[in-house]
Amino acid sequence: MSETTSGRLTGRIALVTGASRGLGAAIARAYAREGAELVLTARTQGGLEELDDEIRGIGGKTSLLVPLDLRDFDAIDRLGAALFERFGRLDVLVGNAGQLGTLSPLGHIAPKEWQEVIDVNLTANWRLIRSLDPLLRQSAAGRAIFVTSGAARGARAYWGTYAVTKAALEMMVGVYAQEIQQTPIRANLIDPGRTRTRMRAKAYPGEDPASVKSPDEVTARFVDLACADFAGNGQLVLSQ
Repeated sequence: MSETTSGRLTGRIALVTGASRGLGAAIARAYAREGAELVLTARTQGGLEELDDEIRGIGGKTSLLVPLDLRDFDAIDRLGAALFERFGRLDVLVGNAGQLGTLSPLGHIAPKEWQEVIDVNLTANWRLIRSLDPLLRQSAAGRAIFVTSGAARGARAYWGTYAVTKAALEMMVGVYAQEIQQTPIRANLIDPGRTRTRMRAKAYPGEDPASVKSPDEVTARFVDLACADFAGNGQLVLSQ
């Protein structure tokens, strides 16, 4: 495989959500370079196909491209069934997809938008756990990795919906980690910190993009946590 590093994920099947751009695409590229077999989901078919071309260009392997709106919870269940039929297991789950919502006073947030951000940032990740836990249990070393943010820790004015959902995500993953202690699965959180993504540009419109790291610069810890020899469980890991 061209442009590989040490092949640390060779033979491992990894699912990445929100994979069509930004951090998700960077994680997929890093996993491809390490030899993983990829299942990539995002809302846009075109974005997934462009990433697939990139991955094939570096000698990587994408087995499935799944256009998926994570608010379609029944589709998440169908994804689990399809992966079971095709692979019989899943080695790595990366819950990366997220939504910022509107940064505004709590009283000004529309109920529909509040629910939408909760659905994407929290409930979808619970549904992924619910659907894919049986597949992770079929792996000799299942790894579940969820992307969080510093907004989850310490109240921050106007970040209500996003901060609340990330705080709840951290608690949920902590609970899951406790429940799987006696299994081969390990579940952890990664905070990528200040990263050059479309979401950050929306949150900080006046920021110089060159002042923050690119997504490809923060993927090393995602590779670490996806490896079979990573024993941590219930940890919050900083990628920078």
